[in-house]
Amino acid sequence: MENKPVSKSEFKSRALEYFRQIESSGKSMIVTDHGRPALEIRPYRNLDQKRTPLEVLRGSVVSYVDPTAPVDVEWESAQ
Repeated sequence: MENKPVSKSEFKSRALEYFRQIESSGKSMIVTDHGRPALEIRPYRNLDQKRTPLEVLRGSVVSYVDPTAPVDVEWESAQ
């Protein structure tokens, strides 16, 4: 599913399809009214349910190009 906004009329005609896409991808969708964002449809997240650290980080890695490349960052020592 792309993260492009959809109009209310398009969403209405394909709502079940969009619901399934949102559930399977875990990504939100913006619904517009006359070209302006009106609604955000997103998967339900139970905040009472404890998630593992890996579940919290799932989907947060933007790119994983070269994991063995040196890191060019200055670090502060904690002394």
